[in-house]
Amino acid sequence: MAWLWRFTLLASVYTAGASLWAQDVASDPPELSLQQAIQIALDNNRPAQITQMDITKAHWQVAQAKSKRFPEISTYFFGSGNLTSPTFTFKKGLFGKDSSGADSPSKDVHIDLAHGFTGFAMAQVAQPLSQLYKIHLAIREQELGADMATQKYQAKRQSLVADVRQAYYAVLQTEGALEAEKLTVKQYQETDRVVLNYVAERSALKSNSLDVKAKLAQSQYQMVQLRDTLTTQKEYLNNLLGRDLDTPFRTQPVPPVTPEETDLTIARQTSLKQRPEIKEAEIDVRRADYDRKLSKAQYIPDIGAAFHYLSPINTQILPENIASAGVEMKWDPFDWGGRRDEVKQKEITLRQSKYQLTETRSQVLLDVDNNFRKLSESRALVVVAGAARDAADEKLREVTDQFGKSVVLLRDLLEQQAAAANANHEYQQSLLAFWSAKANFDKALGEE
Repeated sequence: MAWLWRFTLLASVYTAGASLWAQDVASDPPELSLQQAIQIALDNNRPAQITQMDITKAHWQVAQAKSKRFPEISTYFFGSGNLTSPTFTFKKGLFGKDSSGADSPSKDVHIDLAHGFTGFAMAQVAQPLSQLYKIHLAIREQELGADMATQKYQAKRQSLVADVRQAYYAVLQTEGALEAEKLTVKQYQETDRVVLNYVAERSALKSNSLDVKAKLAQSQYQMVQLRDTLTTQKEYLNNLLGRDLDTPFRTQPVPPVTPEETDLTIARQTSLKQRPEIKEAEIDVRRADYDRKLSKAQYIPDIGAAFHYLSPINTQILPENIASAGVEMKWDPFDWGGRRDEVKQKEITLRQSKYQLTETRSQVLLDVDNNFRKLSESRALVVVAGAARDAADEKLREVTDQFGKSVVLLRDLLEQQAAAANANHEYQQSLLAFWSAKANFDKALGEE
C-alpha cells in the first residue's frame, strides 16, 4: 500500500499544479517588459513632465531678457477736472510798446489755463546704449538658467529610470517569493493530508498533524503578506508610469547577468562626462561669474537715446504738440560703497561655487566606486546562488529517484522539494539583486 500512497500523492500534486497553471494562463494580465515600463514612465510620469515644463519656461525667460535690447516705448495719459482755476496773468506793458507807442498789452490780461476737462498725453521712446552690456550679461545668465533646467530634467529622467528599474525588480522579487511560498503551501497541504491518513491508521501522532497545520497556517499568512506587498509595489510602479494605480500587468523574467565591468577608470571618466550633478555645478560656476560681472557693471552710467512727445489737452495757451529728441543719462556717483560691497559678495559666491564643483566631482567618483564594488559583489553572489541551486536540483533528482525505489520517506522528498524551491528562490533573488545593483551603477555613470 505504501507505493499506492506515493503514487496518489504525486498525481494529486501534478493535477493541482496543472489546474493552477491553467487558471493563471486564462487570467493573465498584459505583459509589461522593463523597457516598456521605462518608456511609459518617460512619456507619462507627472513629476518628470513638470520638470520638463521648466525648460520651456526658462526659454521664455531668455526671450524676455532679449527683448530688453530693443527700444522701450511707453505712453502716459492724465485727464482731470481742475479743482482750482489756474490762470496766466500778463501785466500791462509786459511786451513793451506797440507801433503806436501804447503799452502792450494796454492793461492786465488774465487767461484761464483751461475750461472743464483737461490733461495731457505723453509718449516716450528710449533706446538703451551703455545698458546693452548689462543686458547681454543678463541674457547669458538666463541662458545658463535654461541649461540648468535642462540638466535638472536630465537628472530627473535618470532618477526616474532608476526608480522604475528598482520598482520593477521589487515586483519580480516579491512575485518569486510568492511563487515559492505557494509551492511550500501546497507541500504542507499534501503533507497534512498524508499525516491525517497516518493518524487515522494510528501510524502517526496527532501532534505531528498539529505541527504540520501550524506550519501550513504560517505559510498561508506569509502568502497574505506577500500578496499585499505585491499589490503595493504594483501600485507604486503604476504611479511611476503615470497611469491608473489598478492597471493590471505581469512582468517578464530577469535576463542573465551582463558581462563584467572591468575598467573602473573608464567608468569614472564616463560619470564625469555624463552626470547631471557635475554639469549643474559647472553651470553654477558660470552663473556666479556672470552675476559678479553684472554687479561690476553697475559702475557704468545708464546712457541712452530718447524721444519724448507731450500733448496738452484742452488748454488755451500751452502748445499742442511738444516733441524732443536727445540723449539721457542716469548715474549715481556716490552709493557709500554699496556697489563695492555687492561685488565682494558675488566674488565669495563664485569661490563657493568652485569649491562645490570640486566637491561634487569627488562625491560622484565615490558613488561610482561604491556601486562598482557592489556590482562585483552581487555578480559573485549570483555565481554562488547558481551553484547552490544546481546542487539542490541534483539532490532533488536523486531523492525523487530513491523515493520511487522506496529508499527514502515521503517526508524526505517534501523537505528536499522545499529546499530546491528555496535554493531556486535565492538564486532568483540574487539575480534580481544583481540587476538592482546594475541599475544603481548605470545611474552612477549618468546613463538612462
